[in-house]
Amino acid sequence: MNLFRAEVERLSARRFVQLMIVLLMLAFGVTAATTLAGSHQPTAVELAEAQRQATANLRDMELHHERCLARDRGESRPGDEGFYLPPDCSELDPALRDRLPVAADYLTGVFTFTRQAEPLLYFLVAYLVLFGFLVGASYIGADLNSGGVVNLLLWRPRRLTVLGAKLGTLLGAVLTVSVLASLAYLVTFWVIAQIAGYPGPTNAAFWTGLGAIWGRGLILVLLAAATGFAIATMGRHTAAALGAVAAYLVVWELGGRIVLQILEVSRPDQLMLASYVGAGLAGEVTFWDSTACRTVTTGYCDGSYTLTWQPALVVLLLLTAGLAAAAFALFRRRDLL
Repeated sequence: MNLFRAEVERLSARRFVQLMIVLLMLAFGVTAATTLAGSHQPTAVELAEAQRQATANLRDMELHHERCLARDRGESRPGDEGFYLPPDCSELDPALRDRLPVAADYLTGVFTFTRQAEPLLYFLVAYLVLFGFLVGASYIGADLNSGGVVNLLLWRPRRLTVLGAKLGTLLGAVLTVSVLASLAYLVTFWVIAQIAGYPGPTNAAFWTGLGAIWGRGLILVLLAAATGFAIATMGRHTAAALGAVAAYLVVWELGGRIVLQILEVSRPDQLMLASYVGAGLAGEVTFWDSTACRTVTTGYCDGSYTLTWQPALVVLLLLTAGLAAAAFALFRRRDLL
């Protein structure tokens, strides 16, 4: 326990960690202040008009679906020629939609919690992923570069125990900061919606979906912290992690994507880590394969394909575990002086 306590004190005392937390609070404050300044509580007239528009939109969806069903029954109606009707009428069924039109969709100049909670949470998770990666890389990179790890090994001469304690402390600290920051973040915007906006229909499905995004986001934050820690351990410097990520983004995510498009490789997005990160956070991401319909000359061709969060997180977890295993194996045998 003394080793973990010492690592917690060392981590919390690092100026870079303190700076990142200050920047998090600053971004948090600016976002909240901007939202508060640009919103107002809707009047009864605004709510009534928004509800009218939502009801009218829902009625239009039902009528469009009924036109499609009538076509399948062989019934023709005047004016149906001007509407696009898909082969499968279930695509137009309002009952099968993820969400139906609500009054909150038609309020202007009003912060609506149910509409904007997801993008706000995405923004927070993106910052926390960056926070976890940079803190993880600098935490071990600075100690290896300055000789702090060598001094620590004189007190506790077990390399894997020391490195494991550092990684465990890092993950625990990052998880604690992420949970506290996200809870404070969402509660603040919920209060803003109550006093200067509109909460919206917050049912069980909404909270379940938001909680799922939050849970997957926390996993990504921890994986980012462990990845930065592992790369910096192998490179013995914080700059090694930053350089590795920059090289990957430039060489593969940008350059490799261009080469794959030139070669007309099918489903190139499946070869990009950014696709798995996006699917891991959003739950599901749809991509378009431009090569899927090259041989189709007649009829409709759907070249889209979907990547879900389960395989995405498995890929990211295996990659992080591989990097961590390599870092521990190298740290066990390498000369630290």
